[in-house]
Amino acid sequence: MRNRIRCAALLGALGLGWAVPAAHSQVAGTPAPERSQLSGVSHVLVPQVRGWSLQPGRQPIQVRWMRAQVEVLELAARTTLEFQVANPGGQQAEAVLLLPVPAGSAVSGFAFSGEATAGQTGTVQLLPRDEARRTYDEIVRRIQDPALLEFAGSNLVRSSVFPVPAGGTQTVRLTYEHLLEVDGPRRDYVLQRSESLDQRVPCAIEVVLKSQKPISMVYSPTHDLEVLDRDPHRSRVRVRKEAEATPGPFRLSHLVAGDGLGASLIASPDPHGNGGYFLLMGGLPETSSAELESVKRDVTVVLDRSGSMAGEKMDQARAAALQVVEGLKDGEAFNIIDYSSRVSLFAPAPVTKDREQVLAARAYLDALRPTGGTNIHDALQAALTQPTREGYLGLVLFLTDGLPTVGRTLETEIRETVQHENLGKRRVFTFGVGHDVNVPLLDTLSDSTRGTSTFVLPGEDVEVKVAQVFRRLYGPVLSDLELVTLDASGAETTRAVREALPERLPDLFDGDQLIVLGRYLGDEPLRFRLEGRLLGEPTTFRFDLGVDKASARNAFVARLWAARKIAFLVDQIRQAGARDGATPLELGANLFSDPRYAELAEEILRLSTEFGILSEYTSFLATEGTDLTAWDGLILACNGELDRRAVRTRFGEAAVSQGRNFNDRKVQVSLNLDNQYWNDRNELVQFAAVRQISDRAFFQRDGQWIDSQLIYEQQDFLPEETVLFGSAEHSALLATLAAEGRQGLLSLPGEILLFHGGKRVLVQNGQQ
Repeated sequence: MRNRIRCAALLGALGLGWAVPAAHSQVAGTPAPERSQLSGVSHVLVPQVRGWSLQPGRQPIQVRWMRAQVEVLELAARTTLEFQVANPGGQQAEAVLLLPVPAGSAVSGFAFSGEATAGQTGTVQLLPRDEARRTYDEIVRRIQDPALLEFAGSNLVRSSVFPVPAGGTQTVRLTYEHLLEVDGPRRDYVLQRSESLDQRVPCAIEVVLKSQKPISMVYSPTHDLEVLDRDPHRSRVRVRKEAEATPGPFRLSHLVAGDGLGASLIASPDPHGNGGYFLLMGGLPETSSAELESVKRDVTVVLDRSGSMAGEKMDQARAAALQVVEGLKDGEAFNIIDYSSRVSLFAPAPVTKDREQVLAARAYLDALRPTGGTNIHDALQAALTQPTREGYLGLVLFLTDGLPTVGRTLETEIRETVQHENLGKRRVFTFGVGHDVNVPLLDTLSDSTRGTSTFVLPGEDVEVKVAQVFRRLYGPVLSDLELVTLDASGAETTRAVREALPERLPDLFDGDQLIVLGRYLGDEPLRFRLEGRLLGEPTTFRFDLGVDKASARNAFVARLWAARKIAFLVDQIRQAGARDGATPLELGANLFSDPRYAELAEEILRLSTEFGILSEYTSFLATEGTDLTAWDGLILACNGELDRRAVRTRFGEAAVSQGRNFNDRKVQVSLNLDNQYWNDRNELVQFAAVRQISDRAFFQRDGQWIDSQLIYEQQDFLPEETVLFGSAEHSALLATLAAEGRQGLLSLPGEILLFHGGKRVLVQNGQQ
């Protein structure tokens, strides 16, 4: 009751005026239902997971779809959940709704509508954690299904019985309010959902954020977001359509601006030792339109006009270049460089955009005709050695549809040209058109200059892809960023933070966000100095961020770091494949006979097994016949895949798929629980035999789930202790894990071989 009064008082103080219909709600503190009350219920519905029948032989209620509308005003959140359920059976189903909610929640509305239910209303009860646990325990025992155990540590909303007609549907709507978790300028919202990959009920989620202070950043580590509306005091975002079926809880954090750069830190402890993993998020300072336009861009479009560009590709490339030129603001600068066997320039140096220069550029582009070979080296050299304008941000959009065939053609020489001759620090954004491009080369050209690489697949529109990238390059706010770690005295130190990624921070344009992932040592606050140019002027930000709230509940931090680290290590191997101007295949050598690269490959394997992150190089870990106890065999398999793909496959469809995967992983900011990636045919694949739950990963073998920590520790899979589902030992284990925020580890179907307390514990669940 106190929680409800606190929440209602704050809502009233903030002027929300959200009424709580008395006919529809029963507050916390009401006596919990006796267990015998469930005896008259035929079905239990938990929309975040699924429905269950409590009567043998009857089909369970099915959840068709869900919608979540969230409104956040300052620290108070109102969540309205709506979902449709269907009864496939031939008899009316009397269902009770169970909904895990955050502590301190207050229900303000509950109703259902459907066939034969017009005018009916229901009531709900808010059950505190202990009562919720007893309700979960009873249901789990009756249905012999551990799926609900992942919510065992949550408070619970329990509804009165409502009917779902035979063969019919019912739409249920429930609204609750609660206070957000707050950590400095960061405010966190969580909507509980099952982490099970078996449950693919789509959930459309939209969130509106309102704040008196400017909102500097909105970020989800779990779901890909689409920004619908944004201004300094109001943001509206939604989960992208393709991510609506993403399993796991929906997490959303937003930063409110203070002075300068808003920053916050989320930490997860390292179960193997000292320190842990951190996610540093930074939101851009509030910036006016005039300030955004104060930093001008100097854009050079480099077009491939070799013979292979003939036809539609050339038409699209011309249109893309013209769109870029016309999209610049008056006073910004541009140039056009076209190349085949030779290189030509629109102007000896970038020109200032005005009407006359745009007309001249249009005529120049219209006159281009494809012919000859592909002189990538000289075209890049011409773009990077142009005179630079003081105070302008130099950008190069580089298009090619082929391998270098004229001039200097070695990967290493082209890379060195960019490294040594880019004195103006121009950012290179590469576009590989089709499959016949050197993918590792294009990736390193962009990655080493703070740019990005984009691949235009056959049949895709070049103009659309270029436009998507160029639209993001509006309003340079922060550039030339360098992050330095400090000790307590303010001196630079290398002893507090390790392996921070990305190694080279990107420029931040209007609407961008800064996400840095890394490892920390000890438990002292992390102190950072961020240097760069704010709106073209040198600037420095300093912030101290504590790690005292590190929790296993933030395990997504470690997993995101590991995904980026794997991408970084794989790219080291990809780039090594171009050493001495030839691939190891041409030299007849094995890259992994070199201890340096063998070590990188083993680290990739270790991270993949520990965190359950599969890629085209480690997908064999999900294969039933792979022996997870034979570490040396796993190393050989990983080396073989890396050699065949990352080292030797440098162009073609399979190389393009690797480039797409690399570019996804190196900037990954949200979880990829089902391990989706592009295969050699550029098809999206995913895996159900690997599960990421809490801070562990599990691999399925012969119907048994193997804890990745056993593979990490290179132990055998013989259990030292057996725990039966529903036993007193099982309840004690669940209580221990729930106290650590790891109760989801027991929610997998079938047997679970868990590494717990230094022992191999076999949990025999009731459902196979």
